Amino acid sequence: MEQYRTRPAQYGPRRDRPRSSLPPQAGRGAGGGAVRAVRQPGPQRRPSAGPQRRTPPVRRPAPAPAPAAARFPNPRLTGLGSGLFCALVMFLLGGLCAVLFGASLTAYGVLFLPVCALTAVWVRRGDLMTAPVVVPIAFAVGLVPVADGDGGAGGKLMGLVTALATQAGWLYGGTLITGLIVIVRRVRLVHRRRAAARPPV
Repeated sequence: MEQYRTRPAQYGPRRDRPRSSLPPQAGRGAGGGAVRAVRQPGPQRRPSAGPQRRTPPVRRPAPAPAPAAARFPNPRLTGLGSGLFCALVMFLLGGLCAVLFGASLTAYGVLFLPVCALTAVWVRRGDLMTAPVVVPIAFAVGLVPVADGDGGAGGKLMGLVTALATQAGWLYGGTLITGLIVIVRRVRLVHRRRAAARPPV
C-alpha cells in the first residue's frame, strides 16, 4: 500500500512581517508598487518682512465754491446804512412811479413791501432793531416825488401829509413785514448763542 506523505503542519506562530516603511498616505498601485501621495499645489505663504504699514486715507479736495456772480447778494448794513439804503431806494421808486405810472400811490405802496423785506434781511445782527424804525421814514421820503401839491413848500407838505394818511395801510404792512423778519432773525440769533454757550456732553 502506498503511504501518503504527510506535510508538516504549518500552523505555527507566524513570524512578524516587517512593517511597511511607506507613509500612511501612500498606497499601492495596480502593479503592486508603492504610490506616493502627491501634494496639491497651493498658495505658499511668504515670510512677512515686518509689520505692514497702512496707507493713509486719501482726502478728497473740497468742492470749489460757487462763483460770486451766481450768489444772491447778502450784504450786511449798519443801522445808518440800512436807513440810507431804504430811503434812497424808495425815493428812486417814487420818482419812477411819478414818471411811468402817473404818480400812482398804489404802485408805490406795492414796491414798498419788497424794499422793507430786503432792509430787514440785510441789516446786520447788532442793528436789527433799527430796521422797523427806518422803514416808515423811508416811506415818507419816497412820497416826496409822488405826492400832489398845488405849489410851494406849504402845498407840497399838505400833499405829503394827505398821501401818508391815505396810504397808511401800505406803511403799516411794510413795517409789519420788517418787524416779523427782525423777530425771526433775533430768535434764531438767541438760539445760536445758547447752543454755543452750552457745554459739550
